Amino acid sequence: MIPGWKGRIDPPGDGDTRRWHQIVATPEAGAPAGVALVGFACDEGIRRNNGRTGSAQGPMVLRAALSNLPVRDDAPLYDAGDVICEGEDLEGAQAAFGARVAALLDAGHLPIGLGGGHEIAFASYQGLVGHLRERRPRVGIVNFDAHFDLRQQPVGSSGTPFLQALDHAAGIGLDAQYLCLGISASANTRQLFETARQRGVRYLLDDEMDMRRLDLCQQRVADWLRDIDLIYLTICLDVLPHATAPGVSAPSARGVPLEVLEPLLETIAATGKVALMDVAELSPPFDRDNGTARVAARLIHRAAHAIRG
Repeated sequence: MIPGWKGRIDPPGDGDTRRWHQIVATPEAGAPAGVALVGFACDEGIRRNNGRTGSAQGPMVLRAALSNLPVRDDAPLYDAGDVICEGEDLEGAQAAFGARVAALLDAGHLPIGLGGGHEIAFASYQGLVGHLRERRPRVGIVNFDAHFDLRQQPVGSSGTPFLQALDHAAGIGLDAQYLCLGISASANTRQLFETARQRGVRYLLDDEMDMRRLDLCQQRVADWLRDIDLIYLTICLDVLPHATAPGVSAPSARGVPLEVLEPLLETIAATGKVALMDVAELSPPFDRDNGTARVAARLIHRAAHAIRG
C-alpha cells in the first residue's frame, strides 16, 4: 500500500465498486500512460509573499481526501510522491518538481500537482518546458485565481509565478499566453492590472462569472483557447468563495461558485489540449472539517475524468 492512501472497501457487486486507494500505484518505467499525482510540499513561497503558511501539509491531506473517490474510468492512476521544500530553498524545490513533471510528461502521463502554495505554478511550468525541449508550440496557461500572481519582486514567491513564466518564455522564444479566471478587483493593485495589460493577459473578473453569464464565459474561454496548442491548467483554491474554501492562504471575499467553475473546467478539458494541471493553496490548518480538501479532491476527480477519461 502506498503511504497516505486508505479508505472504504465496498462489497463486490455487479459493477465496479473500486475507489482510488484501491487502484493507485507507483509509476514504474514502461507503465501504461495514466494520471500521475505529484505533491509539492512547500510553504516558502507563501512565507516570502507574507501570507499565512500551512500549505506544505496540502499534499498529504489531499491524498486522504482523494482516497475514497470512486473509480470512473479505465485510466491508470499513479502516485509519483512528493517534492519537499527544504528550508528556504524554494528554487531548488521548484527545479526538482519540474524535473519530476517533465519525466512524467515524457512517459505519456497527465501530471496533476498537489500543492503547496501557488509557487507550484512556476515549478509546473518548468516541467512543461523541460518536456518540450526544443519544441515551441503555443502554450496557454489557464489559471483559476482571485489574484494575477504577477508581482514584481526580487525573489520568487507565491505572488510571482506567472510573471516568472512569461519572462522565461519570452527569453526562450516560447509563445505563452496567460488567461486568468476569477480575478478580484479588491485583491489586485492598479500596478497588477497594468502589468496584466502590458503582458497581454486575458482575464475575467469574479463578478463577471455567475450562472447568468455562464454561457458567455464558456464561449469566451473556448474562443481564447482555439489557437492554443497545449494547455497548462492551474487552480488556486482561493478563487472559490470563503464559505466553500476556507482552508486557503488568502480567503476570498466573493469568489467564483463551483457551479460556474466546474462547467468551465469541462470547457477547457473538451479542447483535448490539457497537458498538465495542478491545484494550489490548500492550507489544512485553516480548513474547517476538511471542507476545502474535499472540494479540491472533487475538482481533481472531475478534471482527471474529463481530460483522460
